[in-house]
Amino acid sequence: MKFVTSVAALAILATPAIAADKDWNFGDGEMPERWSLENSQYSLCDSGLMQSPVDLSQHKAHGQVTVTTNYGATAATLAVAKEKVQLDFPAGQGMMSGGKQFNLLQVHFHTPSEHAINGKRYPLVAHFVHATDAGELGVLGVMFEEGAVNAGLQGLVASMEEGSGADLTVDTAAMIPDDLSVYRYMGSLTTPPCSEGVNWHVAKATMTASADQIAALTEELGPTARSLQPLGNRLLVAPGH
Repeated sequence: MKFVTSVAALAILATPAIAADKDWNFGDGEMPERWSLENSQYSLCDSGLMQSPVDLSQHKAHGQVTVTTNYGATAATLAVAKEKVQLDFPAGQGMMSGGKQFNLLQVHFHTPSEHAINGKRYPLVAHFVHATDAGELGVLGVMFEEGAVNAGLQGLVASMEEGSGADLTVDTAAMIPDDLSVYRYMGSLTTPPCSEGVNWHVAKATMTASADQIAALTEELGPTARSLQPLGNRLLVAPGH
């Protein structure tokens, strides 16, 4: 994949199209979506060999991939559209992985989670989308299970009624686990145009969100998980034992 390098262009590349332009939809999360039939520009969605999401239990190796973040309180702007809830961030936060600095662009959500472990999908996932200055995309996925209220999600849930353009302050650190042991592999965006070359990191540890928080996001998003894709001969590294 040839990456564009401007932050604005990367944000567009890594973000599902807004409602007015959106010519595709999620399916039931099980049957292949065949998005290329909706638009020939999405051919990679059906023909690509490095597509996401995958079942993470297919790992072929164990290893400790070191991921660190400088997440914390930050301004954010809400974007809401059909099958989309997203927070866009100003520059300043990010993650380090493989000796590379990935700058945080946005976080968006799917209900249920897209990646699975032994076939299990969690009710909610957050995808933190980053890019290096050179244009490499890196995503940190964090799955949520029902439990205690998540403080990082509370402002988002409260602002959804305001719709797109709402400005808020969120604590991104409250949305991720303290233990950032991750599953690591090379994959793709999970929405058209399904661009490949994405550095995927999915946290092994889960977070909790309350039943009300999960219900609010599920009501807004609906079923928004892409079907699981073949891993093929890609290297998927699971956290060390």
